[in-house]
Amino acid sequence: MYLCSMAGIYVHIPFCKKRCRYCDFYSTAGNNTAIRESYAKAVCWEMELRREFLQDEAIKTMYFGGGTPSQLSAALLGRIVRKAEEVFGFDTLDELTIEANPDDLSQEWIDGLKEAIPQYQLRISMGIQTFDDALLCLLGRRHTAQQAIDAVHRLQDNGITEISIDLMYGLPRVEESNEANKTYLEGWQNDLDKAVSLGVPHISAYHLSYEEGTPLSRMREQGEVREVNEEESLACFKLLRHTLLGAGYRHYEISNFALPGHEARHNSSNWSGIPYLGLGPGAHSFDGMHRTWNHPNLIRYLEVLGSKEFIENFGTISSGETLSDEDRYNEYIMTRLRTAHGISPEEIATRFGNERERHCRLRAQTYLNSHRLSRTADGRWVLTEEGIFVSDAIIADLFC
Repeated sequence: MYLCSMAGIYVHIPFCKKRCRYCDFYSTAGNNTAIRESYAKAVCWEMELRREFLQDEAIKTMYFGGGTPSQLSAALLGRIVRKAEEVFGFDTLDELTIEANPDDLSQEWIDGLKEAIPQYQLRISMGIQTFDDALLCLLGRRHTAQQAIDAVHRLQDNGITEISIDLMYGLPRVEESNEANKTYLEGWQNDLDKAVSLGVPHISAYHLSYEEGTPLSRMREQGEVREVNEEESLACFKLLRHTLLGAGYRHYEISNFALPGHEARHNSSNWSGIPYLGLGPGAHSFDGMHRTWNHPNLIRYLEVLGSKEFIENFGTISSGETLSDEDRYNEYIMTRLRTAHGISPEEIATRFGNERERHCRLRAQTYLNSHRLSRTADGRWVLTEEGIFVSDAIIADLFC
């Protein structure tokens, strides 16, 4: 049920030096070397246990996400990659991505990584979020704007040019006035201009969300910060598209922009329904028909994978489900419509039947008429600029 014979591996690294105020991803703060050594060993054991999950599909991409993967030593990252080579039988990858924080990217860490896995062209995905030091402090980030700029240049000077940076818009407002609104948009334009000036080939831009239970959400509830309104969010989004499209980037997925030929291959595979194996607590996996996930509990994960009975006990730290036809149709709509490739009524009929194709066509007509969806030359339906901003509502309406 996917496009071609290939697959990816995702490794979750649940360590952070400290948690950002907006983050609700599974991670744990602190710097315990012994636990990190044990964790790398446990991930390698999980590979052994789940080597059949991808059914001999060729591994083409590997992605270290988190958490903060750059909090793991270069030696441990290299050990995990070499174990994956051994278990899954690959000797090359189309893409090897490691998420990183700017202040972790020292010359020593970069040298160690190049020495640990010299055979790969590394891709670094760096969380910058903003170049405004005051906002970085408000968000609980542990780097400065200058550290981020220096980290990009350091990577480039060391021959690592496949760099993606994360930016965040819709950041908290702390002042209410017309002048503050003008300054707010000028600040976002400044972030975009600095990002473009760095010459990185990939930029991801996400709207800040206030997740329940996070410190930032509590700050909003207590009136310490104000959430931007829909009009302000739309202005930021239009500025984002105008600036990056004007600089030659292609808006190939709702939150992602790339210079031609530099799209994120691992994530693009996931959006296309290609299988992937997720390793570590909180990681999800997908084989085309089944979705599984590990429970987000580092201590329990280490207990099970560190025991002699880890094969028998692994089921106590993971869960799964078999996707129904309706589930697979909904996932197709949700993932494909996020991309510039869009959805195909003909493909829907072939994969999911004529009844679902008629349902989708009927629902889509409203958005085609309102110009939130448009037809491509080959008959696919894609989101327009107006549609992208309300994409969640459109996707939900096309669901069965």
